[in-house]
Amino acid sequence: MTATAPHPGASPIRRPFTAAALAAALVSLVFGLLLAGAGPASAHAALTGSDPQDGAVVATAPKEVTLTFSEAIAVGDGSIRVLDPSSKRADTGAEPKDLSDSSTVRYGVELHPGLPDGTYTVAWKAISADSHPISGAFTFSIGAPSETTVALPSDEVGGGPVGTVYGIARYAAYAGFTLLVGGAAFVLGCWPRGASVRPVQRLVVRGWVTLTAATLVMLLLRNPYTGSGKFADAFDLDGLQAVLDTKPGAALVSRLLLLGAAALFIAVLFGTYARREDAVEKKDLTFGLAVGGGVVAAGIAATWAMSEHASTGIQAGIAMPVDVLHLLAVAAWLGGLVTLLVALYRTPDIGSDAVRRFSRVAFGSVLVLAATGIYQSWRQVGSWSALTGTRYGQLLILKVALIAVLLAVAWFSRRWTGRLTDAAPGEAGKDDEAAEEAADPVETAGDVDPARAAQLARQQAVLTATKKKRIRDADPGRSGLRRSVLAEAAIAVVLLAVTTVLTSTEPGRTEVEAKGASTAVTAPAAGPVNLSMPFDTGGRNGKGTVRIDIDPGRTGSNELHVWVDGSDGKPMDVPELKVALTLEAQEIGPLPVVPDRLAEGHWSASGVQIPMAGEWKVDVTVRTSDIDQVTIDKNVKIG
Repeated sequence: MTATAPHPGASPIRRPFTAAALAAALVSLVFGLLLAGAGPASAHAALTGSDPQDGAVVATAPKEVTLTFSEAIAVGDGSIRVLDPSSKRADTGAEPKDLSDSSTVRYGVELHPGLPDGTYTVAWKAISADSHPISGAFTFSIGAPSETTVALPSDEVGGGPVGTVYGIARYAAYAGFTLLVGGAAFVLGCWPRGASVRPVQRLVVRGWVTLTAATLVMLLLRNPYTGSGKFADAFDLDGLQAVLDTKPGAALVSRLLLLGAAALFIAVLFGTYARREDAVEKKDLTFGLAVGGGVVAAGIAATWAMSEHASTGIQAGIAMPVDVLHLLAVAAWLGGLVTLLVALYRTPDIGSDAVRRFSRVAFGSVLVLAATGIYQSWRQVGSWSALTGTRYGQLLILKVALIAVLLAVAWFSRRWTGRLTDAAPGEAGKDDEAAEEAADPVETAGDVDPARAAQLARQQAVLTATKKKRIRDADPGRSGLRRSVLAEAAIAVVLLAVTTVLTSTEPGRTEVEAKGASTAVTAPAAGPVNLSMPFDTGGRNGKGTVRIDIDPGRTGSNELHVWVDGSDGKPMDVPELKVALTLEAQEIGPLPVVPDRLAEGHWSASGVQIPMAGEWKVDVTVRTSDIDQVTIDKNVKIG
């Protein structure tokens, strides 16, 4: 995108229309992104295993059911429920036991003794270590599968209207933080005179109000967001107390306390600091505000780092400070960009020196973002396949593309910055004289009636606004810079929306690990199994072929048929035939099978139980005489 200076004769009326059209398109795109990511929040912890496994058929009732997760979770009463075929609780109802060790996150619930045969449903829900709710369900069977009347909710935890509002509040919190921190940093570091400029003051205050309101909404909705999904539960005092006892709840309360300190910072910045005239005193106050404001800003950023992505997974001790730096750099760049846009459009007072100082701040912020972003991407994605094959990776690619476009537009802004000029003192004096002349009628209108005085005051306001607009539009470089900065701000808003969706999306590394565990345990049904294995016992008439059929070839009860053919291809009777099944990956077996002879060369066994899917080894022992015997085996995938 290129930016050009407006033609001297161009009508100024077209500019507001263009800005309005861009704003409308921007709002549509942002809401589209938010709605696309406003469904049930994807898990950041994943179920990687269970005992019994999903779809398994066990011969006897287990004493307990255990679930294994990819990272730490928070559970409570009812987090794991086991329901029998009639939808009654099969577990004791106690709080899940923590069976975790140094390398595995595992929880279990005890079952009632003497459970009858049938299909049982395990429904679970928990809070991931990075504050996102997760849930799921699976089944296993005792003895043999059966019909079940269990009806689970169709909506995942964290979804529905509550999830949508919570997601919008999450976006508003990021936006408010960006405006608050970026606007204040712009004033202190780039444009100290901006502390007395009303539009800049309003921008920073609105950032504080937005962040505070969004944090309160998230705190109230935290209980229904992770639980019932009903707005009415937002005012459940017991639920609110439970939220305050969790890490996300503590982070939100800490953020509110820090926002109280931020309110004091804003009052000093736009009060005492804005009115201070002495250069030395103002310099000292600038240093004090920069240190204090930096501490408060880092503390607010840490409330995200301590409760979301950075707080869990590998290298959390490094990831949290890196995440704080990342958020501060985003705020300094994007928040400062919006403040610069407001200053360029709403006031003629900002000089070229302030714009150039912000250009240097933005460049430094981009370097910090690049370094921290590369580390975060490696940590959350982990592989090229996860980058392209997961939703998190695809959103990350989109984010990088938006940053590239933003940097390209910023390059044009940098060119316009080099062309900026400040108004000459003589011109400024002429403008001041014009303003004074415009004010004379009001000043000398002591005997004029109130209506006439009000009319003259309105005329003076129009003349003053016209003067300011003339100053703003006099510099072609300033006009070009305004348009390029507006484009940057538009892209920044979309970038912030994508970043918000990323925070509620399962990291690529976790998704790949969960898929791998799921594939290894619950391979899809491959249908009936047909095997053919030649054998040679070494004795007379000891050569032949064993053919095996396992039907339907999936977990649960199966029919097994064995045919033994001699070297001439005709059915062959043998004194002894045994079969065994072993799942070496899970250390299950060998499970012996002793088939019955049905006819010459044909044996069969019914009700052969295969407890779980996987790569099974089938061992067949054939004895052709009192001393001639051989055991042959073959691996086969059974779903």
